[in-house]
Amino acid sequence: MADTGPAGPKSRVTSDRACQIRPVLPSEHEALGDLTVDSYLKGGFLIGGLEDPYLPRLRDAADRAANATVLVAVDGERLLGGVTLAFPGSPYMELGGDGEAEIRMLAVDPAAGGRGVGSALAAACVELARQAGTKRMLLCSQQEMTTAHRIYRRLGFERESALDWSPLPGVQLWAFSLRL
Repeated sequence: MADTGPAGPKSRVTSDRACQIRPVLPSEHEALGDLTVDSYLKGGFLIGGLEDPYLPRLRDAADRAANATVLVAVDGERLLGGVTLAFPGSPYMELGGDGEAEIRMLAVDPAAGGRGVGSALAAACVELARQAGTKRMLLCSQQEMTTAHRIYRRLGFERESALDWSPLPGVQLWAFSLRL
C-alpha cells in the first residue's frame, strides 16, 4: 500500500505523450486556481458566472493542496490542467466514506483540449487511489459536462444515479463510481 499522509498517498510523476502529471507546486496554486475558474467559466459550468458561490472554492488551489492531493498536467513549464483527489478525512469528500476516494474539480485549459490532458489526470487519480488501497472511486459531474463523462466511462466509471444531488437550484450533479 502507498504511504499515505493527511493529503493522501505520496504520488509519483507520470508522463505520456500529451503531458506530465505531477503534484502541484506551491508556486502554481494561483495559476491552477485561475485555470480552474477559467475552464469552468468558458465551459458554462458556473451558472452564476463571476458571482457563482462555487467560484472561490475552485480558485483556492492552496486549500485543496493542504487538504487533499492535487495533481497538475504540464507540458514543459506550461500548466495544462489540474485535478483534486480527496481521501477519507478530507473536507473535499462529498460522497465517499472509508475505503473510497473522490475525484474533484478536474479542469483543463481550453487551449489544451483534445490532447488527452483530462484523461491523463483522471487516470492518475485512479492509479493513486489503487496504490492507497482504495476500494471505490466516486465523483460528481454536472449533466452538461459530457466530455468529462466520456473520459470517466472510458476509465470504467459507471453512473451511480442513487447518489445524484443538487448543491444549488439549477445545478444537478450526476454521480459516477468505479470499483477498484
